Amino acid sequence: MCVLGLGLATGCQHGSAARPLDARAQAREYLAKNQPERALPLLEAEAARAPEDLELARTLTEAHVKAGRAEAWIAELLRRNGQTERAVNHYMLGLAYFSRVSDAGTPAVAAFQRALELRPDEPEFHYRLGLALLESEQYAAAVGPLRRAAELAPERAGIRLPLAKALHRTGDEPGAVAALSVLVRKEPSPAEVATARALMNQLADPFTRFPKAAESKLEEGMRYLQELDAPHPAILAFEEILRDYPDLAVVHALMGLAWQRLDDAGRAVEEFKRAIELAPTDGKNHFYLGELYLARQRPEAALPHLEKAVELNPLLDMAWFRLGDIRLERKDLKAAGEAFRVLTYLEPDEAPPRGKLALVLQLEGDWAGAERELKHVVDKDPENLEFTLRLGILFAEQARQSSRPEERREAAAKAEQWLGKVLEAQPENAVASRALQQLKRP
Repeated sequence: MCVLGLGLATGCQHGSAARPLDARAQAREYLAKNQPERALPLLEAEAARAPEDLELARTLTEAHVKAGRAEAWIAELLRRNGQTERAVNHYMLGLAYFSRVSDAGTPAVAAFQRALELRPDEPEFHYRLGLALLESEQYAAAVGPLRRAAELAPERAGIRLPLAKALHRTGDEPGAVAALSVLVRKEPSPAEVATARALMNQLADPFTRFPKAAESKLEEGMRYLQELDAPHPAILAFEEILRDYPDLAVVHALMGLAWQRLDDAGRAVEEFKRAIELAPTDGKNHFYLGELYLARQRPEAALPHLEKAVELNPLLDMAWFRLGDIRLERKDLKAAGEAFRVLTYLEPDEAPPRGKLALVLQLEGDWAGAERELKHVVDKDPENLEFTLRLGILFAEQARQSSRPEERREAAAKAEQWLGKVLEAQPENAVASRALQQLKRP
């Protein structure tokens, strides 16, 4: 349950410090401070006003569980259902059971199933039933409700994680990868990305069933290649393995990397192609070959392999970056934007993907979008003069292109502000100085 990060409450909203928190926000704050007893009366009053609100039902159940009242809450929900059966009460009952290891299987499953019988088109009920089945290791049974939840609520990225796990456990590796591919395009949270990476590493582990007898020689070769930067002895170690086990794709891939290190592109290509032939579902082998073609200034040959790499392994950050660059060079702004946007989800704290996405948005004329991406970096790192300069140039360009006088004046004022910050820190910055001078020309 904790592996997938599947708590009772989903999402987190923060009230503004400038105004009092409403009852729900105050309750969430109490829960965050581990004060469930203070949250309960607020949540109960809210639930009385909105009895069908599922988010409120989750939060209320979480408060009971955190207050150590799970058993009493279960008894109360059973009593309520005995009087008037309601889907939301079965839903909360399932959540309460799910919070207890002993009841996370059959009792929780039964409660969620009854909630679904009463409201068959509620995606949250399908989702929770799928989770309960998954946690009780009923993997095949979990696939149906999780897939249905994804169909009913396509905007909910997190549903794809347990769906991918259930598909993986039932042997549907392509289906699991496809679920993760959808996830990375739907603005997943950092926690969801971390979970997706862990699952993808299981799906794409090239050392699964690696022969025990060859492990010591593999470690030797990898040490030469990665730690000692000695590709020649690494190749000798890998060749020794391949004499006994000629069909080990991962060893051919390592051989390709070693030959590439020696600048022997022909042999590297041969080894990468052999690795792809032996392990056609491993995206990293396509990535290695695509990278080699790019290093040889052959983007047209690299493109299909990079596309295949992210199709087979959507968590390959550098493959997305390379794809974005190639598509940007080709002026395919829509495809470039998608690649860089995915990368901002995979690497939310890294500046380069946001810089690239900002450039694409600027070329598309989306000034607000470009500003948002650049400011994301500057807000976190006010000393980043490269992005401060880019903000200044962005607004200067907007001022030049705008047809409305008030928009020109506003953009010019912002350009002066950001360019001025650059010149305060770097008075000799020629780019900022020239941009400011051009801005002031009549």
